Amino acid sequence: MARVLVTEKIADRGLELLSDAGHVVDVQEGLTPDQLLGAVAGAHALVVRSATKVTAEVLAAATDLVVVGRAGVGLDNVDVKAATARGVMVVNAPTSNILSVAEQAMGLLLAQARNIPQAHAALVAGRWERSRWEGVELYGKVLGIVGLGRAGTFVAQRAQAFGMRLLGYDPYVSPERARAMGVELRSLEELFAEADFVSIHTPKTAETTGLVGRELLAKAKPGIRIVNTARGGIVDEEALAEAIRAGTVAGAALDVFSTEPPGASALFELESVVVTPHLGASTEEAQDKAGVTIAEQVCLALAGDFVPFAVNLAASEVSEAVRPYMAIAEQLGRFFACLHEGVPDHLDVECRGELAGHATGILTLCVLKGLFGTTAEEPVSYVNAPQVAERRGLVVEEISAAASPYYKSVITLRSGTHAVSGTLAGAGTRPAPRIVMVDDHTLEVPPADHMLVVHNDDRAGMIGVVGMALGIAGVSISSMAVGPSADGHSALMVLSTSEPTPPELIEHLRQSDGIFDIHAVSLRAG
Repeated sequence: MARVLVTEKIADRGLELLSDAGHVVDVQEGLTPDQLLGAVAGAHALVVRSATKVTAEVLAAATDLVVVGRAGVGLDNVDVKAATARGVMVVNAPTSNILSVAEQAMGLLLAQARNIPQAHAALVAGRWERSRWEGVELYGKVLGIVGLGRAGTFVAQRAQAFGMRLLGYDPYVSPERARAMGVELRSLEELFAEADFVSIHTPKTAETTGLVGRELLAKAKPGIRIVNTARGGIVDEEALAEAIRAGTVAGAALDVFSTEPPGASALFELESVVVTPHLGASTEEAQDKAGVTIAEQVCLALAGDFVPFAVNLAASEVSEAVRPYMAIAEQLGRFFACLHEGVPDHLDVECRGELAGHATGILTLCVLKGLFGTTAEEPVSYVNAPQVAERRGLVVEEISAAASPYYKSVITLRSGTHAVSGTLAGAGTRPAPRIVMVDDHTLEVPPADHMLVVHNDDRAGMIGVVGMALGIAGVSISSMAVGPSADGHSALMVLSTSEPTPPELIEHLRQSDGIFDIHAVSLRAG
């Protein structure tokens, strides 16, 4: 029998599930940080929402703790790293609000198309303004969906019922998967140039912050309308207000803002803008699902069973021989996603050498975690990564081979024309990770936050072309490796840089004589 400490309000059904499983449910809401330190002692599970701060100090006081359950999506209030170090599983409810968010997007889409809030405000103020608030039909219009995860998929399904034509942008969804959803894939610029409406459903990352800005809006179809129920900051609000005032954008509907509460905003002064105070997950059903889901996850964790929404992994579940390779496996996944510029339909994960004599399934999960790490709307963990791969249409094949001619152990990812290998080099307790093959070019380079992969003609001066261009742009090269092809006609450079290479410089290099292709690689987690 385990004691479950619940410090914030969750659905009664969730509390009942915990109690019915034979656990002692100890509800203590409104604890101060000092009170929490005392209450958590002796607890086997801690269930929180967003207000309770599960710090390293709290985890240290909870010497019997097995699992922390966050009844919601975000984990900003939980020190996951400290929990992992202590062998405490952290679980959340990443899908509990997806349907509610999708319905909110559809509501805002209709409100924007038919000017419902504006007409309501006018009527209750005593004005009968039928002609002023004439709207447009959704039928026959083009809806562009940015991000085809679960929320984007739900929006696509509902928009089809309105007779809309669907375009999608998501570099991590295969064309086959998109076709099955009734969505035509486009580049982001093409989507904005063709769509009458755009609905945003991508996670907020360093890459997607400011994604919809002045440059993109300037290329948009005149009269486009934009809906954002994903995260504030993905849309540049000032740029959006300017585009609406200029007439490029007909209107917008926003549920999320870069700062919340937003205070004064130029968007609030525009009558063609509909706004709501982050209500996407604010339904009884979503809140109920969060409580029930987290109770189910906590029960599984306490029973020692498979936990679908674990966001970390207990150290005891990994072989000592395999554990050192987990980090390089995740880095290889990130590297491959950047190299492929998306997720392929099929991926081989091959372990050679001593690794092949052990259970290496965890390394495949690490690869998938890296591959999807910054692309899925829900947090991608070692446990839920296979489900994310299935939803994205990725087939993974695990291959083991005892022979490794050059290294003690090596991990290789391969799909179509792209491949990458990594290993650990050096003796001692902390061998260093190395990337040792890219696209069948043998080389050796340490992984770094920012890297460039350059395919080029194998002739004198090519290193200088790349190095001079980076130097002029003020981008320092920290390390570099070069690998010729087997036929001697082409070569490959892998460079580590002090900072991300600007997209315009990458495009400039791509057009340079003797350069066949170039890929920016980011191995920075999160």
